[in-house]
Amino acid sequence: MKGTIGLRRLRIDCIVGIHPHEREAVQPLFVDVELDRDFGPAADSESVVDTVDYSEVAAVLSQLAQERRYQLIETFAEEGAALLLERFQGVRAVRMTIAKPQAVPEADAAFVRVERERAT
Repeated sequence: MKGTIGLRRLRIDCIVGIHPHEREAVQPLFVDVELDRDFGPAADSESVVDTVDYSEVAAVLSQLAQERRYQLIETFAEEGAALLLERFQGVRAVRMTIAKPQAVPEADAAFVRVERERAT
């Protein structure tokens, strides 16, 4: 039974950007993440060990953002998607949208979206 688990508007504060003022202070990113996996084992057992723990997903992405200073949200998106596939073995595919609301004053946010599938 295929399903999708995810988080909407996960706020992650980090250093990100190419401009000098962006390299000095943290700014928010908002992350939407979707993880595809088989829900069968979790539906049968009703145990979190048979699925993906939302809190762990949030912690993994937050820790990644704190470990380095990114110039591009594209880099964070690529590294985040790869890390989620590595960390959560039952996940078949990852889709992430990362919004940077302070990037362009005339827009609500700039964003990138990545989609990655586990190699078969």
